[in-house]
Amino acid sequence: MSQFSILVLIGSLRRDSYNRKLAGAVAKLAPPEFSFTQAKIADLPLYNQDDDAAQADPVKRLKGEIAAAAGLLFVTPEYNRSIPGVLKNAIDHASRPYGQNAFAGKPTGVIGISVGAIGTAIAQQQLRNVLAYLDAPTLGQPEVFLQMKEGLFDAAGDIGEGSRSFLQGWMDRYVAWVKKHAG
Repeated sequence: MSQFSILVLIGSLRRDSYNRKLAGAVAKLAPPEFSFTQAKIADLPLYNQDDDAAQADPVKRLKGEIAAAAGLLFVTPEYNRSIPGVLKNAIDHASRPYGQNAFAGKPTGVIGISVGAIGTAIAQQQLRNVLAYLDAPTLGQPEVFLQMKEGLFDAAGDIGEGSRSFLQGWMDRYVAWVKKHAG
């Protein structure tokens, strides 16, 4: 049986982030041949094109982790109707310099959670546009725009009963997407 390592990029640095919690809980819905590792992006310097020729060690680490992964999972909040700056910074670093885009060809999934009624719909759409430009084949359906509500997570931090079937269906599609596109 093949093993599939998934690198998870979380667009929130907050210690008690709902998106970090979602990333951990949804990973438990995957089959045993899938493993999920959360990327460290808090230590990346701000992107500056002047640094492309001599990328910082944290940037090299992130690009190496992306290269080694069978697939990617972006789990993002929505800040001011957009992609969080820390996530965009990580994307800019890993896609540069020109011609050295670490995301090209990596099967990708995008999900997110927010307290707002539309979840992270706008941030996800913007992220999908960026990923399309970076040649990262991204699962289109089903979309996952979650609003943080009582019962979404159970007492153990797993996906609650009311959302488990929907998110299991998403995970099943994501697993098939990765298997189809992983090189």
